Amino acid sequence: MPFTPFHMGPGMAFKAVLPEKFSLMVFGWSQIVMDIEPLIQIARGEENWHGLTHNLAGAVLVGAVAAASGKYLVEWGIRLFSLGQRRVRITWPAAFLTGWIGSFSHVLIDSFLHRDMQPFWPFWSGNPMLVFGATWSQVELFCLISGVVGAVAYIIAKILTARMRRMKI
Repeated sequence: MPFTPFHMGPGMAFKAVLPEKFSLMVFGWSQIVMDIEPLIQIARGEENWHGLTHNLAGAVLVGAVAAASGKYLVEWGIRLFSLGQRRVRITWPAAFLTGWIGSFSHVLIDSFLHRDMQPFWPFWSGNPMLVFGATWSQVELFCLISGVVGAVAYIIAKILTARMRRMKI
């Protein structure tokens, strides 16, 4: 699923579950970093798009790169777009947790769809996830539903937290 916003659906679900330990923006950045390799392969006219980055070993490396660069990129971007009025601090544990959730979830989602992937390399060659026979529509629907459910859960949690704070005051 190169260059699709559908990967963000599961990210929203993780944000709902881990609101203070997960950066949705770093997650989004990890999706972009993951798909640099397929972009290059497509531009070169290659048939196999998913190689070094779309497996367990690649996900470890890409997640770390996305975390290290994304932490600073997100903090800088928020400061820039808020004209210096808002500062956000993303902790290193949150950045790395998010980067790795982003890269591993990306590999998992793509492995249901792409024959050229070896998601469990270096432990297992080939793509055993294809036996499930998931269609593009099914995978996109899963991503969409997880995003909607995650967004609703996140909003409800924020509302409840705000009400609880007001009651204590």
